[in-house]
Amino acid sequence: MTVPIRPVILCGGSGTRLWPLSRKAFPKQFIPLLGDKSLLQLTLERVAPLAAGVPDAIACVAAEEHRFLVADVAAQAGLSVRQILEPQARNTAAAMALAALASEPDALLLFCPADHHIPDAQAFCAMVQGAVPAAQAGRLVTFGVQPSVPSTAYGYIQKGAASGAGFEVVRFVEKPAQDKALEFLASGQYLWNAGIFLMRAADLLAALQAHAPDILDACRQAMRAPQRDGLFLRPDAQAFAVCRSQSIDYAVMEQARNVSVYPFVGGWSDVGSWNAVAQLAEPDADGNRSGGDLRQAHHLRAMDTYIYAGGQRPVVALGTKNLLVIDTPDALLVADASHAEAVKEVVAKLEALDASQAVQHRRVARPWGWYDSIDMGERFQVKRIMVKPGASLSLQMHHHRAEHWVVVSGTAEVTNGNRVLVLGENQSTYIPIGQKHRLANPEKVPLEIIEVQSGAYLGEDDIVRFEDSYGRDTSKREQT
Repeated sequence: MTVPIRPVILCGGSGTRLWPLSRKAFPKQFIPLLGDKSLLQLTLERVAPLAAGVPDAIACVAAEEHRFLVADVAAQAGLSVRQILEPQARNTAAAMALAALASEPDALLLFCPADHHIPDAQAFCAMVQGAVPAAQAGRLVTFGVQPSVPSTAYGYIQKGAASGAGFEVVRFVEKPAQDKALEFLASGQYLWNAGIFLMRAADLLAALQAHAPDILDACRQAMRAPQRDGLFLRPDAQAFAVCRSQSIDYAVMEQARNVSVYPFVGGWSDVGSWNAVAQLAEPDADGNRSGGDLRQAHHLRAMDTYIYAGGQRPVVALGTKNLLVIDTPDALLVADASHAEAVKEVVAKLEALDASQAVQHRRVARPWGWYDSIDMGERFQVKRIMVKPGASLSLQMHHHRAEHWVVVSGTAEVTNGNRVLVLGENQSTYIPIGQKHRLANPEKVPLEIIEVQSGAYLGEDDIVRFEDSYGRDTSKREQT
């Protein structure tokens, strides 16, 4: 008899390690790095067979600002996914505690990062099923990957005595130096730490009580009266704010004595750097690799160079060696491959300079669709806007800017003051400063418009929202 498993996908992430493609507002788990599917979608599809037959079995722990991104990806995967929305990022111990507190004590929870690449889904499911008896017996199960190279980018787990198909855990080791990594690989006693866990909710809560009671207490307080909105569950923000940030490895796994590790022999990557992304692409005869829009990536007399082409223009590497070239519409990264782990320092530098590219893409996701800021200058800004079928922006007004809307494709239903207009392709309207207005898509195909803003101030915080379909605050100025 197959034991039902409740997967919990951990969707946190700062979006720094794969900058400029990944950013805080749009981290790597939402980006289609591999073909046309994001890492989150691939993760959801991979765990879905383990939850078969259990309604709403899959949960995601995500940031409030990413809730509609998660919902979109779940819809693309054809799955109904519950979301536990963290008021603040507090690392994996708190995220897992929230999920355990939202579950029945005997629920068997599988915790998976949203941004790992595991191509053999069947082997993954077989590994998890093989560890079910240990988890049901009260063990805290983690999974380790059989190392293929002496990597210094991953943490390691030392295996102890065999126990069924798994092993006792002797110790966890942080990312080692090269000589230690070589030693670990040669010994055959170490596995890469995959950051994937299987355990009963009650056993996780007991371990947190024993080893990190303050984290558990803060999460209990936050979950005493959470807000429920359909598939969204919101812990109390004030109570959760006092929770300290710590990983589950430090908080529990390295201290508990009832920990087992199960090896995984299939392909696995945490896609944690541009070098890791490059390894997912096939090399040419000179070791060059490409990603993104392959038609726009070109290598001439180059060696061991990775190009990610964003599709806006040709990207050419001429006579280069051991380089990473990452091109996006509003930022370009050129780095020696040996410095791939330091990309987060670039993000910190840009944040210190208050550069928007550190946090957001030029194209910004919204619950109703997206907008792309395609041009701007003194007193004007031009945006391309897409509204999903059946979706609408809030009823709003601006104090400092007027807007001109031109329909490119689809049908727009426009509230403009006291009038409601229906506009087709090539038709337009003008929204004066201070006029209440709303843009909606009444059709079953996407709506695209070009918006030209003009005025003394064009910031996204110049908005007064009167009505909103997405639960956003109408009592203060917020982004569109």
